[in-house]
Amino acid sequence: MTERPYAMFAMSAENVPQVFPPEVLERLRESVDIDPALVAEDYEDFTDPRFKDALARTEILVTGWGCPRLDAAVLDAAPRLRAVLHSAGSVKSLATPELWRRGIAVSSAAVANAVPVAEYTLAMILLAGKDLFAARDRLRTERAFPGWGLVPGIGNHGRRVGVIGASRIGRKVIELLRPFDLAPSLTDPYVDEADAAALGVPLLPLDDLLRTSDIVTVHAPETPETRHLIGPRELALMPDGAVLINTARGTLLDHDALTTELRTGRLSAILDVTDPEPLPTDSPLYDLPNAFITPHLAGSQGNEAARLGLAVVGEAERLVGGGGLAHAVDPAVLGREA
Repeated sequence: MTERPYAMFAMSAENVPQVFPPEVLERLRESVDIDPALVAEDYEDFTDPRFKDALARTEILVTGWGCPRLDAAVLDAAPRLRAVLHSAGSVKSLATPELWRRGIAVSSAAVANAVPVAEYTLAMILLAGKDLFAARDRLRTERAFPGWGLVPGIGNHGRRVGVIGASRIGRKVIELLRPFDLAPSLTDPYVDEADAAALGVPLLPLDDLLRTSDIVTVHAPETPETRHLIGPRELALMPDGAVLINTARGTLLDHDALTTELRTGRLSAILDVTDPEPLPTDSPLYDLPNAFITPHLAGSQGNEAARLGLAVVGEAERLVGGGGLAHAVDPAVLGREA
């Protein structure tokens, strides 16, 4: 790789100034030669003359949300390409086996994107423990306090929190829970007792975790095996009054079963992702008082997007300095990651 390698953006152009604001872009350009006005958004852009010439010189491709798929034809047009630095989480939408066959290094900012998702999850756990959402609705309806006495059944002292999936986000959630007087546990088929002990949590089978958790938060990847991971049988295992939080992928929950369960009033749910997304306008989940739905905003938003750009900058600096990637994507485990 040259001393200041040529790089090119491949992502939605509207996201470039959000992910790479002036101070982040300036630092990136200290390591690589990159033009923020030259952004490949569509697959056809790679064959457009002005992009084609740039792609032929590109050693580092800076990708992000909206990046076209990097297949053999694209890679043939980029003979000098050595690294793909992804300024978002999953690379599944753009990565092809051809990338690995050609020995092109791939990095992801998934660790950076895990931070706001874990922060959202922590906030929801603490607020759910105080029954905040139902209390807000009661106050809106009744326009009066229920009284000043202690409210039984709520609070976060010793609240049992079950974490499904030791993903980057799941691990970050466990880390953020440590200062609080909560009792987290973990389920993950790829984690053993020693790994769980290192995280400071007990490892439980999924059924046991569901039976013994007041709040369950889902952080597993979307794979064929995890589709409807939480269905009618699993929901029935959860204790009365339990709360289910999903910031992973909507397909991990059976929404028909969830709707049926929520209609009984036995459980509550906090959903930042749904299936489909968005929900149909006539979905009963919008109106159920025990369903709190947000529009897929747990991930990086607003000024948080710059954290993704900084992750790319760090990787570029390491590459140019002769080092390896800190957040390289391992194709061997990509199939079971988000």
